[in-house]
Order: sequence, then structure tokens, then C-alpha cells
Amino acid sequence: MGLIFAFLIIAVLGLMAFVRLAPVHAAQWHVAQTDTDWAKTPWDAVVPETGAARLRLSAARGAPGDLLARLDRVALATPRTQRLAGSVAEGRVTYITRSALWGFPDYTTAEAREDGLYLHARLRFGRADMGVNAKRLQDWQAAL
Repeated sequence: MGLIFAFLIIAVLGLMAFVRLAPVHAAQWHVAQTDTDWAKTPWDAVVPETGAARLRLSAARGAPGDLLARLDRVALATPRTQRLAGSVAEGRVTYITRSALWGFPDYTTAEAREDGLYLHARLRFGRADMGVNAKRLQDWQAAL
């Protein structure tokens, strides 16, 4: 019985280490948001998806570049969030936010376009995010 318990503890610790230490390839996550799902995304509303969420902030809320600069400050003030790639000057920034306990990474890309600011938050591991990406986008939207 003790051997099984020890094996389970080692397996859990190994999984935690894998999640926290897995290499991050910024080029895989810091990409232009060009897919066609944006056409179905309403303006100024968070749309939850399986393991992800989307938000389009209209230019009526401010110039897209200014929105991105404000979002950058809000995102970097979010616990366990750091900039993975990009910059406000570039017009696209990707952030990585890790969960408190396991350190699961979620990636959020914000891109300023002529018509508004586009945000896509998605998980890296698993299939469902239990709504955390949508909640984060809602919090960021409220803080803007």
C-alpha cells in the first residue's frame, strides 16, 4: 500500500513539474489572429469557447493602439501574468498567465487592428479551461 501511495505522489509531482517546466515556444502562440471565427464574434462581448475565449473591443472604446497600451498595463498587473512576446509598438502582444496551484499556462494574444482590439485567450494543456480564460478577459475588459 505504501508503495502505491509513493508512486502516486511521484506521479503527481512529475506532472506538476512537466506543466511548469515544459518549454514555451513563443512563435507557436504569438501569431496573427486571422481565422474566420472573428466575424462571428460580437463587439465588446466576451465569447467563451471550448478551452478558450474571444473578445473584440470596438474602436468606439478608444483608438486600438491606445487600448492595447492600457491593456498591457492591466495584463501585467494580473497575478502570475507576464509578457511572452511582442510589444505595444508592434501592435501585438502575447501574455502567459499561469494558474496558482499547478501553474497551467494560458496564452492571451491581443492585437490592435484598424477597427478595434482583438483578444484571444486559450489554454495549452487539456480540453476545457473551466471558464478561466473568459473570466480573465471579462476582468481585463472591466479594468479598461
